[in-house]
Amino acid sequence: MQLGAELRRRGQAAHALTLTLTFAGGPAWEKTRRLPEPSGHEDDLRRLTYQLMDSAGLQRGRLTALALRAEDLADADQAAEQLSLDAARQARLTAEQAADRIREKFGPGAIGPAATYRPAS
Repeated sequence: MQLGAELRRRGQAAHALTLTLTFAGGPAWEKTRRLPEPSGHEDDLRRLTYQLMDSAGLQRGRLTALALRAEDLADADQAAEQLSLDAARQARLTAEQAADRIREKFGPGAIGPAATYRPAS
């Protein structure tokens, strides 16, 4: 999710996300939901984005545009982060920090999903 990487790069955390869907021949649909606590982490943003998509109730409408916007931004160092006893979440957050450092050093295309890379010959 590029939104999370951009928020972290800028040192920001979002309090809310707004999803805007535009349909062919119809009005746009927009909904905002707040995060339980400000965050710029992929897991938190992805979970809320999926909740927004589910609430849209998409069935057969012809979707022509989709926009996800971070709202009510704050400095990341001002956002409280709770200690977690979830080892899997902590591992993902550590991997996220490592991926951010790799992108910073080698560029945004240096790391991505493994499925997008060709097999070594």
